Amino acid sequence: MDEGEIVKEFLVESYENLDRLDRELVELEKNPQDGEALASIFRTIHTIKGTCGFLGFGKLEAVAHAGESLLSRLRDRQLTLTPKITTALLSLVDAVRQMLSHIDTSGLEGERDDTILLATLVRLQQPSEAIASDVEAIPATIGEILMERAGVTPAEILHATQLQQAGDPRRLGEILVDQGAARPADVVDALRIQQSTRVPASASDSSIRVDVAALDKVMNLVGELVLARNQVLQFAHRLNDRSFLAVSQRLNLITSEVQAGVMKTRMQSIGHLWDQFPRTVRDVAVGCGKEVSIEMVGKETELDKTILEAIKGPLTHLVRNAVDHGIELPEDRVKAGKDRNGHLVLRAFHEGGQVNLEISDDGAGLNGARIRQKALERGLITAEQSVRMPEREVFNLIFLPGFSTADKVTNVSGRGVGMDVVKTNVEKIGGTVDVQSTLTQGTTVRVKIPLTLAIVPALLVTCSGDRYAIPQASLLELLRLAPDQSPGIETLQGAPVYRLRGNLLPLLFLSQELQLSGSAQLQPPESRAVNIVVLQADGRQFGLVVDEINDTEEIVVKPLGKELKDARTFSGATIMGDGKVALILDAMGIAQQANLTSRTPDHSPENMPFAAESAANLQPLLLFQAGKNERMAIPLSQVARLEEIARTTVEHAGQHPVVQYRGQIMPLIDVSEVMGLSRLVVTDPAVEGLQVVVYAEQGRSVGLVVERILDIVEQDLSLETMAHRPGILGSAVVQQQVTDLLDVPGIVQAAYPGFFADAAAQPISHQRKERSANGA
Repeated sequence: MDEGEIVKEFLVESYENLDRLDRELVELEKNPQDGEALASIFRTIHTIKGTCGFLGFGKLEAVAHAGESLLSRLRDRQLTLTPKITTALLSLVDAVRQMLSHIDTSGLEGERDDTILLATLVRLQQPSEAIASDVEAIPATIGEILMERAGVTPAEILHATQLQQAGDPRRLGEILVDQGAARPADVVDALRIQQSTRVPASASDSSIRVDVAALDKVMNLVGELVLARNQVLQFAHRLNDRSFLAVSQRLNLITSEVQAGVMKTRMQSIGHLWDQFPRTVRDVAVGCGKEVSIEMVGKETELDKTILEAIKGPLTHLVRNAVDHGIELPEDRVKAGKDRNGHLVLRAFHEGGQVNLEISDDGAGLNGARIRQKALERGLITAEQSVRMPEREVFNLIFLPGFSTADKVTNVSGRGVGMDVVKTNVEKIGGTVDVQSTLTQGTTVRVKIPLTLAIVPALLVTCSGDRYAIPQASLLELLRLAPDQSPGIETLQGAPVYRLRGNLLPLLFLSQELQLSGSAQLQPPESRAVNIVVLQADGRQFGLVVDEINDTEEIVVKPLGKELKDARTFSGATIMGDGKVALILDAMGIAQQANLTSRTPDHSPENMPFAAESAANLQPLLLFQAGKNERMAIPLSQVARLEEIARTTVEHAGQHPVVQYRGQIMPLIDVSEVMGLSRLVVTDPAVEGLQVVVYAEQGRSVGLVVERILDIVEQDLSLETMAHRPGILGSAVVQQQVTDLLDVPGIVQAAYPGFFADAAAQPISHQRKERSANGA
């Protein structure tokens, strides 16, 4: 390894250590008696000092040495940690980071003047004590173990150490053995004990560092592989060649596993970003004269490195803004009956294929009246808009360019350019920002961002003969209205709506929004079926009417050209399996273009207290028909997928009907037969397509064949048992009709005893293969 590679390795390791130092110093300030944290900080500074001395970085070595001396006194309990010492040590970390940055770009330490910093570090030490100790030169761990367990005297260890300092190349244990002071077995035992008591191995011991550019190149190649996979699958389905179909399915499985593996290499926990925030909160709080503690929940939440880098700036500003604007001064908090110490909570979690981030403070909250006044003064809104604007939109005014409620400009805020940049940068990566606040109680900023921007699952739809892709992150459900279905589409104040489970769903016609011609949507609704894609944008639901709903597929997102960059209804493009291009629809952009937010009532839970109270007991159910007229239901949580399979694909294993499904053999259970009904679906030659409810457990799937799938409803279940019937948990009134609730695990166990138990007992490697095939 040449010197350049050594310096690069030193820089990478030092950057990681400095990020950890920021966090550990802030934690140590809260608990100065934490000897383990202090020892870790000391070891880190000592390592940096030793390495930069070897590489010839004199200035960096001098600063690190001064900090090490101060830490040595803290570790030996000759000093007590104070805020001044913590600030000086954090300044030391900043100085080291800046010099490392210069070394990274130019190979030199830069023209820094650290005279004041060095004087401060020296002044904070007791002048009567020595700065360094010769004991550091003795490998005390091995020596202490040998003195304790092998009877070696301190004089013998000191003599061996002096021989090493005089140029003896032998190790300490070898010298002691040659002198007869210790046996070889004693030294081996001491080394084993030392190894077991070391600091636990870091993640670097089981991992390697890979350049991000190399990962990006691999990710691009995987994207092309996914496109090729999609083309092969489409071609295989058009041919009647079972061998080629099997090969294409194998390719599909391998591609999915490669894609998941590469995606995993790009995923990082958000804790890597959050580790810098305790330092940020401390610095801003000290500068503002406030006392603020920070709590972080969900640090293990992972997202793509590209997304992580994109939200670093916005999150940092939100945290600084919460401390500066949100949390009050200690004396003001005491007057308001609060703890003088403000509390900031960062929370991250996965939901609906997205990462949700929340920044909450228990401060004064947003003053809606003051925000209206400031927006009027700055000409950002008109007086008429101010009167008609609901509170939620008032709070979102803080994201407008040039808006600020600060009375004076500080080094933290007040210029009105921060929150605007936050919203802009988050929306660039397909995310959303929302603010909720209660006066005197606090504010919560919610940020929703996608997991990754490279390969996403999407629903393909057709309109006017063109295909479009809708990311599943915005998708809630699909509806198909038959021509004779009643009630159908209605109008409310000239706007089309549909009554979905008691709520009015605003409808947008894709052909009209994109100004397309030749669409089936332009025909009278009474003469055709209507396909509705229910989407969510900015926390509000709306239906998008399209000509056809095709299928779901993983798509590779490609950026739009400069000609379409201003078209807010599209977020990108993708290449389909047949080589044609499909545009990716942006649900938020379509809703904004249609001014949907201005004419749609807010159905959010916080504005529907009665609905929220009753919704707590609602249970989603899948309704279906068994036999000729038996209505039954299954809890939606037990439904993995809904499929329609051709009866000609049904085969038999023994006496049981089965079907090849996602790389495994899936047994079929005819619900009508199990319940002793007269009509059997699987064996009826008049039935061409079988309606199948897929139930999955422990990596294996079972298909429940039903007569017809009716609906998905939310019901407050109150079960009644009229008479004991095998396979039935009870009966309830659903949609004003008596409905039986099916005992799915019970009928599966009755039809195939031990089916899932056998899966659990299989070797782990075999289970993993089945899970991979099932999730392909």
